[in-house]
Amino acid sequence: MPTGRPFSRRALASLAALGLVRPGPGRAQAQPAGDISANERTLYEAGKSGNEQATWYVSHYNSETAEAIGRAFNETYPGVKVNVVRTTAQVAFQRLSQDMRARVRNCDVFSSTDMGHFTALKEAGQLEKYVPRNAVHLFEAYRDIDPDGYYHTTAAGTVLITYNTSKVKPEEAPRKWTDLLDPKWRDHVAVGHPGFSGYVGTWVVAMRKLYGWDYFRNLEKNKPQIGRSINDTVTMLNSGERLVAAGPGATTLRSAARGNPLDVIYPEDGTLLMISPSAIMKGTRNPNASRLFVEFLLGKRANEIHAENFSDVTRPDVPSYPGAQPLDRVKVIRPTTEEIEEGIPEVKEAWRDTFGV
Repeated sequence: MPTGRPFSRRALASLAALGLVRPGPGRAQAQPAGDISANERTLYEAGKSGNEQATWYVSHYNSETAEAIGRAFNETYPGVKVNVVRTTAQVAFQRLSQDMRARVRNCDVFSSTDMGHFTALKEAGQLEKYVPRNAVHLFEAYRDIDPDGYYHTTAAGTVLITYNTSKVKPEEAPRKWTDLLDPKWRDHVAVGHPGFSGYVGTWVVAMRKLYGWDYFRNLEKNKPQIGRSINDTVTMLNSGERLVAAGPGATTLRSAARGNPLDVIYPEDGTLLMISPSAIMKGTRNPNASRLFVEFLLGKRANEIHAENFSDVTRPDVPSYPGAQPLDRVKVIRPTTEEIEEGIPEVKEAWRDTFGV
């Protein structure tokens, strides 16, 4: 065969188009793992060709679960990537607000446990309208939380009474939220902070709605230990620093499954149901990766990761984690979106006045 200069890339491309050369070993194109819909394939191909990498500000899960979801997405869609930035809800929103003031687009997909964040961002014109195809697979209660299609339910959870089983017998554990006010629990209660956690903020709004602010004036008399994230209560119970808490159902049962002495009580006066949305930020530089990632959050694989990591599922075709009670068997409470949006700023101020932090 004649020898000479190697073919140029353009020449190789032309020959390939004519079927005269084939990609050699190592030239195989990245392909998504498993079966995906036509819509997802279109988003994937566009995102891959643009080398898109979406950044995800998230407070839905603990760090381990958030990272597991990010890894699963990256493995499912090679060539498209999501970068995980996990913080508490209020810290995530503060960071996002700083980005917007500086006119930088660091965040592509925003996931918060505070519903008020989404109504504020929508009103300010900071969200991209996108209706995911996978939204039709959600439990009916989780669909259409924004009828205009700017944000969608991608996670759910519960706030329960939690306790250390090595120090509190099941028959002695609190059965109602008001039981946490009993003087016998003085110096034994753990809670998060509504100034940092959307879960805690919503729980405080719900308790104020049920019992008025006197509930927290009386809780203060029991000198609770106050963390930031609601997940901090799990650490406090495990260490034995505190015996009972207003804590996250999923994270607590996950810790118990690992051998820690924890259990939960579904309160007689109401299990707090949390609905946590996600949205695509207006002006994202990674539109296809962002839309594909929202589809993934609503998909079956992400929900399987929820269950594997003791987070609540949002689809009926994925079994829940061990120890979770079906919500149709317990009393459920949840403030309205308007009550959450208006109430969290109010209770944050009242909390600081009452607890001094």
